[in-house]
Amino acid sequence: ESHCEELLPRIKALWPGHRSIVLGRAPYLPEKAGEHRGIEIIGLPCPRSKHFEAVVSTLLAVLDARKRGAGLIHIHAIGPGLLAPLARLLGLKVVVTHHGTDYHRAKWGLLARGTLRAGEWLALTFADRVIAVSPSLADHLRQSFPGRAQRIAYIPNGTSDLPADADPALVLERLGIADGDFILAVARLVPEKGLHDLLDAYERSNCTAKLVIAGSADHASDYARELLARAGDRVIFAGVQSRATLKCLYEHCALFVMPSYHEGLPIAALEAASCGARILLSDIPANLDIGLDPPNYFPVGDVAALTERLNADCADFQVDRDSVRARFSWDKAAEDTLEVYRTALAPRRVTPRPTSNRGTLVGS
Repeated sequence: ESHCEELLPRIKALWPGHRSIVLGRAPYLPEKAGEHRGIEIIGLPCPRSKHFEAVVSTLLAVLDARKRGAGLIHIHAIGPGLLAPLARLLGLKVVVTHHGTDYHRAKWGLLARGTLRAGEWLALTFADRVIAVSPSLADHLRQSFPGRAQRIAYIPNGTSDLPADADPALVLERLGIADGDFILAVARLVPEKGLHDLLDAYERSNCTAKLVIAGSADHASDYARELLARAGDRVIFAGVQSRATLKCLYEHCALFVMPSYHEGLPIAALEAASCGARILLSDIPANLDIGLDPPNYFPVGDVAALTERLNADCADFQVDRDSVRARFSWDKAAEDTLEVYRTALAPRRVTPRPTSNRGTLVGS
């Protein structure tokens, strides 16, 4: 959601004549139809099911895009990528953003992982263009699909200027925390985010600051219930928070920690860096792609190493926010994505630059 919220209005500003529609999942939207900075948002029905909602909602989105006469559909993630062949069959130009190898997520069983791998193969085989959000992912895809290497573009997520309309004092008071005296994690309550490791390390450490975990689970699970059962006076599960509230938390935490086993290119880490937070990340490739200094990383899954870092001086984990902001820009991502659109659309047009009377639809 953050990816599209940042990217699409910028593309609209660069290409004001085009019509852009987000076809989202109605159960997660506040209203059936809406608008965000010039981008139309339409909710399509889908089941609230961990295994079926992505493919069902994408199927409906592809059919809806064809009905609307769209010129191009932009599909996000490899699960929905299963529908890339259908979109091509219906005459749509197709762009797929590969946000990460979702089949490595711990929550999926053997069948689901096989389906996600099939989605990746179909997306890479049938999409007109594929966007990878991290350099390590782009390299992996080019090696795995050498015949499609020229159609794969690396376009990273950007750092965000989060809204500043929340009062930090009120946010901290509401959560029962003090300025500079809490450790922050922002993640969904799923196994691949490694929050169990963070909780174990925190409980073993000598850290006196509180631990705040912002985020929730998309679907009820035993794992999420086990995490929530560990809440207490010093461990606060804050649930889903607005982006303005997250800005306050990033700016006032003692340390931002991301112990993930799997990421694409983590927007939460980029946001934290953009807000000047001190940062500690697991050393998975997607986190290493951010390019922080060695002290900002610890071996993934190594609770002893994480405990040791939590006992250290948080000042050791300061980052160069200006350097991160310079390397990860949503403005540049919008320019590069628009060029991918134009390249994908070019074969069916007289000129490479799309005219204003054709629509671009973005499905997720």
